[in-house]
This record gives sequence, structure tokens and C-alpha cells, in this order.
Amino acid sequence: MDHDLVGKGLWIYRTYRHIRRGMTTQENISGLPFMKMHGLGNDFAVIDGRGRKVSISAGMVRSLGDRRHGVGFDQLVLIESDREAAASLRFWNVDGSGSAACGNATRCVARFLMDEARGTSITLRTERGFLACADVGDGRTRVNMGKPELMWSDIPLSEALDTLSLPLEGDPVATGMGNPHCTFFVEDADAVDLEARGAEVERHPLFPERTNVQFCSLYGPDRLRLRVWERGAGVTPASGSSSCAAVVAAARRGLTGRRATVRLDGGEMEVDWGEDGVWLAGPTAHVFDATLRPEALNGK
Repeated sequence: MDHDLVGKGLWIYRTYRHIRRGMTTQENISGLPFMKMHGLGNDFAVIDGRGRKVSISAGMVRSLGDRRHGVGFDQLVLIESDREAAASLRFWNVDGSGSAACGNATRCVARFLMDEARGTSITLRTERGFLACADVGDGRTRVNMGKPELMWSDIPLSEALDTLSLPLEGDPVATGMGNPHCTFFVEDADAVDLEARGAEVERHPLFPERTNVQFCSLYGPDRLRLRVWERGAGVTPASGSSSCAAVVAAARRGLTGRRATVRLDGGEMEVDWGEDGVWLAGPTAHVFDATLRPEALNGK
């Protein structure tokens, strides 16, 4: 055996491993870590921007949100440092548009940050203001989504109307939860062509900022069946702010009390419309952590 040749081969192999290790480290450094989370199937890519500068563009969100060519999600969430709260959150819909509120994403991040701090309560800041969050046991996380907006100009609508009875086929209710909502009460929510009706109502001229759309049925005392079309995302198995809006609308119509269980395609959530705001509770899931490669961050 040619020992010089073997020694040379080992040197080349070790050098190759060293170079590859260096390349991998450099790739990880230049990439962007993210977390995949969901609340009852309403899913998010969450970027922890604390301690680093993260620039988000609408094109980047659309590219990453593509379920075949990117990560896939309903919303992208950016966690940022905040001097007055545990963190502040910013939200983007999968179409690249911004959103002031996302109940399930807020609950997911609250769970992550509470686990990180080994605590059971936390306050987060969103465009809705300061939101109190808490661990309520059995893997469930609760968030106060703030007081609902019931005036036409706050939701907003394009003209002064009674928000309890909009002049649309189906007589829906309009509610603001930091984002606009339009809730239809129907005999059977499962019989509705959600994709067709949701897309149509989302862009109705009554909603200058577009709207989330819910189709809601009463299936027991203080129990609602809800199907959701999200503004900028489409059909989703769950939506926290939509669940809040539906219970507010149902209570205003006298169909339920101010506390109700909402059954969505992805599972059940509890909503409690109190004097201090609308509380939303349900399970969350932290699915995996990964790193976006640099070329994935150049969406147009």
C-alpha cells in the first residue's frame, strides 16, 4: 500500500470537510432563522427580529408564503424588541398586505415567549395596542384582543351605515377587531361556497380596506360553527380575530351571550367579550425551526 498516497487522501478529505463546515456555517450566518407555528391550522412563519435588523418587503412575503415554492403560511410575523412590552409584533398576510391584528399568531408568539421566560403571563404590543396574554392550562393560551370597533368609521366602512345590519344580501354584521370583519349568519355554514362568496365580499366597495368574511351557524346554546375567508389569505381552517368578531356579532344580534365556543374547521376556540376587551383562548403549536437561505429572501 502506498502510505504517502493514503496520507495525502486523508489530508484532502479533512481539508474538504473543513471547507464544507466553513461554507455551512457561513450559509447559516447569512440566512435568516424562522419558526413555523399554527393555531388550529391557521399557520405562520415567525421571524424573531429581536437583536437583529430584519427588512420585510411585500415581495418577500409573497415569495415565502407560496406553499409550493416557499415556506407556506397564512401570515408572516415579525417579533421586535420593545421597551414597554415583552415584544412588539408586526403581521403580513400571504399576499404581502399588512394587518394590524392576528389573534392566533399573537397567541403562538405569546406561548413561545412565555416558555422562553418561564412565565405564565406576558404583555405584547401590536397596532391594537398592548395585549395581555396568559397560559390558561391544558396547552391553551389566552389573549385579550382589545375592545371591538362597532362604529362604521372605525371598522372602516366606506359610508355611514348601521353596522348591525349591512345592506348586502344575507344581512351581515360588520365588526372591527383591528382589522375589518363581515359576519353572515346562515342556517348551515358548511353548505356555503366559501371560496366564491368570501372572495366576492372581501373586495366589496363597502370595505375600503377589504374585509375578513365569516359564515356562522348556531349549533347549540352559546356554540357557533364558523367558516372563515381571511382578507389577503383566503380560506383558512381557523382565525382568532374572526372568532372574536363572530361572537361579538352574535351577541349583538341576541343569538348568544357574550361568551361562546366557536367550532372552526381546525378545532374549537373560546371567546369571552368582557368589559376590558374580547378574550380569545385555544391551543397553539410550535412545529419546527429552520433557516431561510439568502436566495429565498429576494422575493419581488
